[in-house]
Amino acid sequence: MSLTYRAAGVDISRAEDALARVRDRIKKTKRPEVIGEIGQFGGLFASPGADRVLVATTDGVGTKLELAGLLDRHEVVGTDLVNHCVNDALAMGAEPLFFLDYFATSEIDPGVFARVVGAMADACARSGAALLGGETAEMPGMYAPGTYDLAGFLVGAAGRDELLGPARVREGDVLVGLASTGLHTNGYSLARKILSRAAGSEGRSLSDLLAEQRRDLDDRTIGDALLAAHRSYLSEFRALREATGIHAIAHLTGGGWEGNLPRALPDDLGAEVDRATWGVPRVFTLLAELGRVAESETYDVWNMGVGIVFVLAHDDIEAALAAVPEAVELGRVVRHTGGRRVRFT
Repeated sequence: MSLTYRAAGVDISRAEDALARVRDRIKKTKRPEVIGEIGQFGGLFASPGADRVLVATTDGVGTKLELAGLLDRHEVVGTDLVNHCVNDALAMGAEPLFFLDYFATSEIDPGVFARVVGAMADACARSGAALLGGETAEMPGMYAPGTYDLAGFLVGAAGRDELLGPARVREGDVLVGLASTGLHTNGYSLARKILSRAAGSEGRSLSDLLAEQRRDLDDRTIGDALLAAHRSYLSEFRALREATGIHAIAHLTGGGWEGNLPRALPDDLGAEVDRATWGVPRVFTLLAELGRVAESETYDVWNMGVGIVFVLAHDDIEAALAAVPEAVELGRVVRHTGGRRVRFT
């Protein structure tokens, strides 16, 4: 008996069906610079010009995918993927131009694919990025049945004189933060380990624990708190850029505070952050209590309620708070004399 690709576990028609379900939503992301249609061997996008610098970012969603699958909340990870990449690009001072995705699974479920990629398309449309193309791969034997992996690639652009980074930062600059919506897309391996162990110690399944509605989470379930979408800060970035002279931006992702805020600072400078300036959301303290996680470890893993930090000249603080009223003055840039670069007070 001769073998076929379908007999080996790959059915090309499934990918075609899956893409057909989201094609109209993808079309809504089209920008004037897009040349051609989805389905070619490469996406075409007109050059933004010689005076513009392209900024490329890439990321994934990590093991938040496990929780999304367990609770049948696939849309959130599509949104997460785009917003994470948009935030990384704006941290360099760039506006998003276009996005590419990679979706890999054992066997494509067209319904799940449509929910994930459809949410990506909607997030792209909100940020003004074209969903220019992507890759959908069936790899039986590589992934467990019913699971999938995601990666995203975003390209943005900024004027050469608009690029942000450590070179602009000076001692005495002020740190302004914006709230996160939860864990965003980082630290889920620790969160899942904590919750799996807690569920096991109580003789419950992880699903049961995640479905538990809690008064201390504003009557949400633990699963709801963990699957809040990774927030995009694009509109706030635009408002602050209009009102102030942003020096640098730190997107607080994997590695928490110490792993990210110093990336926005020169080597000889550090950050002094007043933890009393914001309230840590209950989801973080709940995880820490259940897992007996040291406070220092929590700040090295999770964002602890602040998703992004803007570094501004001290004279710009009033304009910043007027432009984005929810912004919080967190601290200042100080001389670094050794040890950890982020010092909490």
